[in-house]
Amino acid sequence: MNKIPDGPLTIAIVQLPAAYLDLKKSLELAESYVQKAKEKGAGLIVFGETWFCGYPAWIDHLPSIALWDYSPTKEVYAMMLQNSIDVQGTSGQKLANLARQYQIMMVAGINEVVESGYGNGTIFNSLLIYGEDGTLLNHHRKLMPTYTEKLLYGIGDGHGLKTIDSKIGRIGGLICWEHWMPLSRQALHMQNEHLHIAVWPAVKDLHQLASRHYAFEGRCYVIAAGQVLKVKDLPDVFPLPDHLKDQANQYLLNGGSAVIAPDGSYVLEPQFDTEELIFVTIEDWNKVLTERMTLDVSGHYYRPDVFEFNVNNRRK
Repeated sequence: MNKIPDGPLTIAIVQLPAAYLDLKKSLELAESYVQKAKEKGAGLIVFGETWFCGYPAWIDHLPSIALWDYSPTKEVYAMMLQNSIDVQGTSGQKLANLARQYQIMMVAGINEVVESGYGNGTIFNSLLIYGEDGTLLNHHRKLMPTYTEKLLYGIGDGHGLKTIDSKIGRIGGLICWEHWMPLSRQALHMQNEHLHIAVWPAVKDLHQLASRHYAFEGRCYVIAAGQVLKVKDLPDVFPLPDHLKDQANQYLLNGGSAVIAPDGSYVLEPQFDTEELIFVTIEDWNKVLTERMTLDVSGHYYRPDVFEFNVNNRRK
């Protein structure tokens, strides 16, 4: 149950932009990053929230996008649908092939579309974990789109609220504000997580707080993955408000990727305003166990005689 990794793990965090709303080019970029990560000895590569292919940061910066029947928003939504990943289709297979070809574990945040069946006109904000043989180990859909995200994304389910066994330990992941949901955190804490992937648009101050809290509460390492996006990357169908005009190189998402130890301390301090493939190595896995002496929210700090906890894991 408590078998931790028996050696160091090098992780690559992709704090580089995708080709916004261009799935073909984003997959090509992803392959170059995966190849470089493998050459540098990484055993795991992490692409942040909806990296494939682009977080819709415009929902937080363009006030007109929420107007009823607003043509530019509908046009961009159609572009999102056409450039999202069908996990069971050709685009999903291309992701699996990347992990298999380069023999690396991969975590990918995606805009997900289902080409047939439930949700075939809906976009899900999803997180995929692939094994180094290309096997899809977990497929999680964000439980609740955050605030303005509700304009674009469907509601997920509990099917992916699980950790998976691998040679680099037990791994799980949550998306963005799911880290503020106590029961989603507890669902993974109950499964003896060693390494947690926290994907965000950018890991700003409150997101750093949530990531550090998760590490401290869960007694696990946390990879907090942020993204970069500039004003010039926004779909040109949108008219820019005055404060963004002539600001092409201003960051709307400025990264902030970090790695946090089970005691809440930083292994890697937040990396803001930089575009790079970030490498970090976790050395001391024993901290996952030693820190549980004082706090174990699925063990001696759980009190099952007082609390009952159940998760509906059915795929909707």
